[in-house]
Amino acid sequence: MLLDDELPGLTYLKMLCEQIPEVEIVKTFNNPEKLLAEIPNLDFDLLITDIEMPAIDGLHLASLVQDKMVVFCTAYKDYAADAFTIDAIDYITKPVKLERLHKAILKAFERFNSAINTKRFIQLNTDKGKSLLYFNQILYIKTALGDSRDKTVLLVDGSWLNLKNINFDTLLKELPEADFCRVNKKEIVAVKAIKFFNHNEIVLHHLDENEKNSSLLLSETYRADFLRKIKI
Repeated sequence: MLLDDELPGLTYLKMLCEQIPEVEIVKTFNNPEKLLAEIPNLDFDLLITDIEMPAIDGLHLASLVQDKMVVFCTAYKDYAADAFTIDAIDYITKPVKLERLHKAILKAFERFNSAINTKRFIQLNTDKGKSLLYFNQILYIKTALGDSRDKTVLLVDGSWLNLKNINFDTLLKELPEADFCRVNKKEIVAVKAIKFFNHNEIVLHHLDENEKNSSLLLSETYRADFLRKIKI
């Protein structure tokens, strides 16, 4: 599915996609609100979208399109870090070239094929009942303040989910090993959520209520495993 609020850009993107054999265009949109309204009736795997658009920007839109792959095509380089925070397949700067777009499509194709046989979520008890927790929606998990037997999950949309009576060892067995790492006694972090780190601290892309980047303690006990995970 293609989205760009500028019709010339949308037409050009459609023309490029028509030259890529792995792609079937389901529908094109030049208005993000219309796309959101029609999503329940559309069957698609990948959204290729601009970022700066009126009403709803592409980053916000991508966070609303759950469990779909996203490639961003934009004239601006400034949003790249934010794009990968929400697990985008790729980030292409305009003007888009066929070879570069094809490379992004192949990335999506590989992820789609691998996802068919890969577990993407776990079912857990929460304070709201049973819930499906998708791995790509998790930023980090911490021990709940009220009851240490419970765990609190920060999701990519900024919301929190409270998991009932589960320990970190059980969670780590279920989470994809390459994508998550325990960093101290009370927290697990998704590798994609990390902005930068030093010997004792991990800073996330996520902003807290004071508009500052959230940070986690990197303890000595888990430091070696953390460095191995990020291939340092």
